[in-house]
Amino acid sequence: MIRVLIADDQALVRAGVRMLLQAAGMEVVAEAQDGAEALRHAEQHLPDVILMDLRMPRLDGLEASRRILAARPGARIVVLTTFAEDSNVYAALRIGAVGFLVKDDEPELMVEAVRRAAMGEQLLAPSVLRRVVERAVAAEEVASLAVPSTLTDREVDVLTLVGAGLSNAEIADRLHVGVTTVKSHVGAAMDKLGLRNRTQAAVLAYRMGLVDADFRPVHRQA
Repeated sequence: MIRVLIADDQALVRAGVRMLLQAAGMEVVAEAQDGAEALRHAEQHLPDVILMDLRMPRLDGLEASRRILAARPGARIVVLTTFAEDSNVYAALRIGAVGFLVKDDEPELMVEAVRRAAMGEQLLAPSVLRRVVERAVAAEEVASLAVPSTLTDREVDVLTLVGAGLSNAEIADRLHVGVTTVKSHVGAAMDKLGLRNRTQAAVLAYRMGLVDADFRPVHRQA
């Protein structure tokens, strides 16, 4: 069972998220109304996944995430934000958050984000993913690139589907291979490209022309 810590300063939000996760068969081990409480509960309960609101009193979610990850680098934090354009999203990405959700996204997306995070995968809400890519492109953080010849055809296929936001299980189903095989290809592609996370992979997939502006796979020429 996936064990989750919910950190949000709004009691109604915490209650709604708790009911949603419990209905999906997950265990909510603790709730925090500010970043300071989140720190204590993260240390005490060692949850599998932490759902962290960015804007909270006393200690905000960004600083709480930074301290949690400094003490426990393997912690899996999914950030909750009210606005897709929240600049703190990018800071949270840099320090190691593994997922981002906008609070008005579909409830099923939150459940999926927690499940992916527990498996070591990353999920961005589509609206947040778009903002991340647009910000990277506008800041020229990632130059326009050709697909490196060091990537195998299968690694390019997998990178394309990562760029489209698919999970390892979804990629395995699309390519008719096992999830373990997909993980191997994802790891190999990211190692060759020097990537730290799937969000960076999505940005590169876009810059390489593997996915379009709507993150749909672009068919390659034979």
